[in-house]
This record gives sequence, structure tokens and C-alpha cells, in this order.
Amino acid sequence: MILPIYVYGHEALRNETDPVQENTEVLQELIDNMIETMHNAAGIGLAAPQVGRTERLFVVDLTPMADEIAEAGEPLPPQPMVFINPEIVEESEDTAEMEEGCLSIPEVREAVARPERIRMRYRDREFEEQELEAGGMLSRVLQHERDHLDGVLFTDYLSSFRKRLLRRPLREMVNGEVEADYPLVTKDDETVPSR
Repeated sequence: MILPIYVYGHEALRNETDPVQENTEVLQELIDNMIETMHNAAGIGLAAPQVGRTERLFVVDLTPMADEIAEAGEPLPPQPMVFINPEIVEESEDTAEMEEGCLSIPEVREAVARPERIRMRYRDREFEEQELEAGGMLSRVLQHERDHLDGVLFTDYLSSFRKRLLRRPLREMVNGEVEADYPLVTKDDETVPSR
């Protein structure tokens, strides 16, 4: 089932999530719905708060960028990937700047500096403990989605100057003046159908 994606300004995006305690049918259905929603929106990552949920969970599918990732010499695990209760246990001192976007902030893209490599510990879809070392695009997406679980958005990393330049489009989103190629939910819980 395709779920509407909560847009910038909705309090759901600023709430911290709760650790998942057990693998249940409800959890598996949520994972399926999140993967379907991410694919429908042509996204490469989606976190539970973006669909109004409080589970500490996100999904990733970098298949559309597989060639680019291979060219960079980074291994890409089988996709899509599910991350339950993820924690970053190590990050490199070296940082890299790359443009980021977000399904909850349609049509806004900005350069963000993040650690170049990370090691993440998490539970997979089968609720088995895993550890993954990632660099490049995978590292970037994992950090971006992991931030969502703590109520942090990529725009929080921008300089005050860049934030000022984005004031108008972000204010329009907060005011519900937003559309995308996928269904959205505004801060007032109004549903905006896909255009």
C-alpha cells in the first residue's frame, strides 16, 4: 500500500522514534508499505517518521544508482535494505560534501557535509543483528535516513545564509502550498494527492 509522505513543517518529522522491540506481522507490513511508497515516489530512502510512524526504522534502495556506485568502486549490498534500530558506531574524520534532497522536502536540494565513511549496527528485516561499513553514496543515504529517526532534517545542517535563501519555498511547504508526484500530508494533516 502506498502511504502519503509527511511534508516539511509536520511535527511527525521532528519527533524521535521508539526502538522496535520485536518482529511482528504489523512491522513486516509496514516495511512492505514503506518500500512500495519509496519506489512510488522514486526515492532511494524512506524513514518511518516520513510516513507518520514512530518505529525506529528506515528502508533504502540504491538500485537506480548502482552503476554510479560501482564506478566509484563501492560495493552495494542486495537491495532494498531494511534498517531496524540502527546506530552509527563509527564514523570517519574525513568528510565529503554532496547534494541531498528529501521526499519530505520536495524539489529542494542543497550540499551537505557528512562523514565520508561510517559503520552502522542494526537489525535487518529478519530481525537479525548486522553490522555494515559504508562509504560514498550508501554512507550518505544511511546517515540522512538515520537522522530522520532523531527528528533531524538535512536542512538543519545548512548555513544561516542558505536557510535564508530557502525561507520562501520552506514557508510555502509549511503553509500547505506544495505538490509532488506522490501523495503528501501537510502540517495540518491535509492530504495532497499526487500531481
